[in-house]
Amino acid sequence: MSFSSATFRALRHHNYRLWAGADIVSVTGTWMQVLGVNWLILTLTGSAASVGLSLVMQALPTLLLGMWGGALADRLPSRPVVIAAQVAQALLAAVLAVIALTGVQSVLPIYGVALAGGVVTALGGPALGRFGSEVVPPDDLPNAMALGSILNSAGRILGMSLAGVMLPFTGNGGLFVINAVSFFVVIAAVAAMRREEFHVLAASERQPGAVLDGLRYVLRTPWLLIVLALWFVSGSLGRNYQVTMAAMSAGPLEAGAGGYGLLSTVFAVGTVLGGFLAATRSHLTIRLLLVMVFVTGVAQALSGLMPSLWTFAALMPPIAAGAVALDTTVSARAQLDSPEEMRGRVIAALSIVSAGSGALGGPLLGRLSDTLGPRVALEVGGVACVAAALLAAVALTRLPDRTIRLRPRLENA
Repeated sequence: MSFSSATFRALRHHNYRLWAGADIVSVTGTWMQVLGVNWLILTLTGSAASVGLSLVMQALPTLLLGMWGGALADRLPSRPVVIAAQVAQALLAAVLAVIALTGVQSVLPIYGVALAGGVVTALGGPALGRFGSEVVPPDDLPNAMALGSILNSAGRILGMSLAGVMLPFTGNGGLFVINAVSFFVVIAAVAAMRREEFHVLAASERQPGAVLDGLRYVLRTPWLLIVLALWFVSGSLGRNYQVTMAAMSAGPLEAGAGGYGLLSTVFAVGTVLGGFLAATRSHLTIRLLLVMVFVTGVAQALSGLMPSLWTFAALMPPIAAGAVALDTTVSARAQLDSPEEMRGRVIAALSIVSAGSGALGGPLLGRLSDTLGPRVALEVGGVACVAAALLAAVALTRLPDRTIRLRPRLENA
């Protein structure tokens, strides 16, 4: 593979190659732990709702503390914060291993670890995102994000597959130990990076009201508000396919667990394709964002009309690819079009919107599927995404040029 290829141009940079290698190891370990935690909770409680509660525990700190994490990321050097967060996550994985290996029969300690992990993510996540922006020059950041999407999808597939194979032999505790070790791979990669090749972002000064400043920046930046609102709608009604795929498999498609597994695999392949789609683009533009929301919304609405498992599955790759291209574009534009000293708080805002859309969308689509049927839920969600894309396009084109620099991107996408 030639690093001179436009698709892989971020890999020309030594620091990013280390970061990418560590990322796939860490993501693989994380998804091994996700499967282990879910299975452990199911074993202890026999309740899927208990598994859902653990997800809420992980997301809640981001909703409450995310902007504080963003303010810290903008003020503190990214490297030591990233290392501290990795050490904390490794310790939490080790605690989970102890819980599993000692045969604790209560789910409360697991919830405690999930909540603590959510706090670490809320406070350290923005610094992690900011650090990822420093290992490549700004021109290569969109490509790095796209390749990161590919690595995340590959790590998810690999982690879930390895966990499924290893679980009968290692037990849940073994999966948690592997994840704990994976964080030290990230630490080693960060330590091996060349300081002179970092593209350090401007930091904000220490001052009271940094969190409020971040909130004010978001609320007073019309284009960013529109993009976040569009992302929220598409995230809550268009990206919670784990819910609707399960409902379709168990209901109208009569495909059972095997069909759900097939759909999940096809969807995962689509996410990899979406990463490559984003990586081949020299510029990730607002126009691409609007097109992706519109196209995936139409495809989602059509998927509700598909009569069989195979016709439904045929629409999963383009929907998944569009969702990944959409997420990558939102992240790239929100970061690159915001001041460097505000980058951490912008990343925190993205995390809050993502967590909020997941927390709202999953139960909402589940409720729609239970009451109106999964086909109607897909059609309602798809139509809502199409409408949101059209409204966002109108709103963006009406913003004055002096407010944002989006009109050229709309025209030259």
